[in-house]
Amino acid sequence: MTKQPLNQRNEKLNIPIYSQIWDTLKQFPKVLAEGSPNPPKVSGPAAAALVSAGFGCFLMMVFHHFSETTKSVDEMLSQIGGWMPGSNNVDKMYGSLGSYAGKQTILLIGWLGSWLVLHLMWRKKNIKPRTMFFWMFVFFVAATVMNWHPLFPYLPIMPKN
Repeated sequence: MTKQPLNQRNEKLNIPIYSQIWDTLKQFPKVLAEGSPNPPKVSGPAAAALVSAGFGCFLMMVFHHFSETTKSVDEMLSQIGGWMPGSNNVDKMYGSLGSYAGKQTILLIGWLGSWLVLHLMWRKKNIKPRTMFFWMFVFFVAATVMNWHPLFPYLPIMPKN
C-alpha cells in the first residue's frame, strides 16, 4: 500500500463528507466490471430465486380471488395468517389485517416452497437468461393483471366494512 503525499491527505480532509461518500460510490461499477475471481458455473440457483418470487406473487393473487368469492376460503386465510402481529386486532383504531395476513403467508410459503423445488431441479443446470426472465415476467404480469378490476368484476373496489 502506497502512502499518499501529505498535501493529498490534507485535501481529502477539507472535502465535505458527502463528497467523500460520492467519490467512493462512483467507484462502485468499476468493482462489478472486474468480476468475481470465482464466477458461478451454472445459472440455475439464480433462476430459481427470481422465478419463485414471481410465482409467490401470482399464488397470492390466486388466493385473493378465492377469498373474495368464497367465504370459507376467506376464513381459512384469516386463520392461516393468525400468526402475524395485527392480524386479529380488536382495537378498531388500528384495524385488523384479517385474511390479508393469510394471503401474505401464502405468498411466503409459495415463494419459499417454489424456490426450494426449483433450486433442487435447477441447481446443476444452466438456465438461459431469456427463459428465466420470461417466466419471471409472466408471473409478475399475471399477478398485476389479476389485480385489475375491469377484468374481474366480482372483486370489490372498496374494502368490505
